[in-house]
Amino acid sequence: MVIIKSKMKLIALFVLGMSVGSLVVHLSITKFSGMGLEQYSSMDGLRHDFDSVLGPQQSRNKKLWGDVKSLDSLQPYANPRINYPAPNENSNGFIYAKVFGGFEKIRSSICDLVTISRLLNATLVIPEIQESVRSKGVSYKFKSFSYLYDEEQFIASLTSDVIIVKSLPKNLKEARKRNEFPIFKPKSSASPNYYIKEILPKLKKDKVIGLILTDGGCLQSILPPSMSELQRLRCRVSFHALQFRSEIQILGRRMVGRLRAWGQPFLAYHPGLLRDTLAYHGCAELFQDVHTELIQYRRAEMIKQGIVNEKLSIESHLRRENGSCPLMPEEVGLLLRAMGYPPKTIIYLAGSETFGGQRVLIPLRGMFSNLVDSTSLCSKKELSDLVGPETSLPEDLYHPPPSKSEKQLKEEWNKAGPRPRPLPPPPDRPIYRHEKEGWYGWITETDKEPNPSAMNLRMQAHRLLWDALDYIISVEADAFFPGFHNDGSRWPDFASLVIGQRLYESPSSRTYRPDREAVAKLFNITRENMYHPKHNWTLSVKDHLNKSLGEDGLIRQSLFSKPVSFLSHPFPECSCRTLSVRVPDQLKGNYGRILYGGEDECPTWMKRSQEAGSVEATGGRNNDSDLAEYESDTTELPEFDDDGSKSSTALPFDRDDEWDPND
Repeated sequence: MVIIKSKMKLIALFVLGMSVGSLVVHLSITKFSGMGLEQYSSMDGLRHDFDSVLGPQQSRNKKLWGDVKSLDSLQPYANPRINYPAPNENSNGFIYAKVFGGFEKIRSSICDLVTISRLLNATLVIPEIQESVRSKGVSYKFKSFSYLYDEEQFIASLTSDVIIVKSLPKNLKEARKRNEFPIFKPKSSASPNYYIKEILPKLKKDKVIGLILTDGGCLQSILPPSMSELQRLRCRVSFHALQFRSEIQILGRRMVGRLRAWGQPFLAYHPGLLRDTLAYHGCAELFQDVHTELIQYRRAEMIKQGIVNEKLSIESHLRRENGSCPLMPEEVGLLLRAMGYPPKTIIYLAGSETFGGQRVLIPLRGMFSNLVDSTSLCSKKELSDLVGPETSLPEDLYHPPPSKSEKQLKEEWNKAGPRPRPLPPPPDRPIYRHEKEGWYGWITETDKEPNPSAMNLRMQAHRLLWDALDYIISVEADAFFPGFHNDGSRWPDFASLVIGQRLYESPSSRTYRPDREAVAKLFNITRENMYHPKHNWTLSVKDHLNKSLGEDGLIRQSLFSKPVSFLSHPFPECSCRTLSVRVPDQLKGNYGRILYGGEDECPTWMKRSQEAGSVEATGGRNNDSDLAEYESDTTELPEFDDDGSKSSTALPFDRDDEWDPND
């Protein structure tokens, strides 16, 4: 009996020891697992993604990054073709202008202003960019024009074309303050005859006129053949005279250098998801909940202003099928995958505004993890230095709306549409700053969008700088893909200007010009199986996008874009053609005007310089290679510190001081 009891004690001690050992093992596992969970962050995940981004310095795939051979013979050539007289010092008077709108409207308007000044033999006063005037809270270091562009470069580059001054003479300034001079608000498509018959007599009489430009221009896109020199002047303004101020250029080149330092080509992508664009084309229902309502608010304003002459509610899916709406980021990702771009392709996200926020980019990030933007490539200090010293805004600008009676609340509820409006935060939760300044602060309380706050005005000015950086990178990118580009819509857009400048500087670079109507039909074929399409569908996508790179896409763009925005298709006036095996047939638009194929032959000096450059050039942006597509995942990417210097760590933007616009 004693033996049995002793054996039972031993068994009990053994079981107890095993239990203790098991508990220790489980606690150890939990401890280490907990440490891993606590240390994980989104930046760590981003580092892991970029540490395995690309293989070591392999050559680019010709099918994805090579030149478009059919456009090789086109060269930039905006010089005058005839004896071009210098501007007359005895001008008819001064033209001053206020330019409203974002980056793309500003650029187009300034080009038209210079052209009008030449047409009327007027002296142009440096235009005022209303998005960056002092009342918007921008830094005291800059005037409105110099906030974005280099004034001295602008004046010096156009001395042979137009007389430009920084301001009106003192006596005329005082008269302007007293509103003694006539002011005109021309349409974006105003004809030259309008200026000659309506404005020139006033200019000669009063010696000063003012222009207010709101629609992204003040002159019709396609001018008569007799005014081809004015078209070339537009090109000289946009592609040569309008240079960003030195700080923007330096940071932009630095960002391009950082992208190039990774040793692989990169693609720039502009989503084109702007609230105004979506509202104008009736694309509200492509989004959900409050975003749909925000678009409809803006569309209602456009209807009141006469910009939109349609009804408020539009079947957005029909608009998408006819190509009016931008491509969603998910669709762009699927198109790039079908083209053969590998998941580790570096994609630069351009555009200071992407309506819908990061949520709409989630599918694209899932397909292409190396999606970067300006905040990824720049430190907080670099971006704040670009903005300059600004006065601090009041800490709390929030004023709660007056309380409503129970009867008013019931009436509003009964009048509400089918979409539920977002509820305000519960009373025991703090109201955060973004809810005070953004849409949340008004959309839950009122049916009218309030005037922009001080923070919103400042951010509108900042967007000019971010768009300028994105413009530099998009023009220099190895490939460019627009989610939306001008194909007959009312005003110029960012992607169309990028396409136009790439077409001017390097026509053979890979610039996709997708037909969104054709793309919508392709997606309708495989809508139920988008992520696993059939092989024939992939071939159809490749065929369409490859054609959009060459003459087919160029011709289609010229038919739709040039009547609205000359800068999106500066052919044939602003280019020349070297001798090639095949000279394309001329494409004529309305009234027999040549849109493509009528380029002049390049001068001899240009041919010689091109031949010399082609011999010396090695490893340039459009270097072709027959080697296979890069697939290795071992290259370590460089990091750049706050001062812009290269660090030894792998990630260029793993830092705790990410730029915050509210700082």
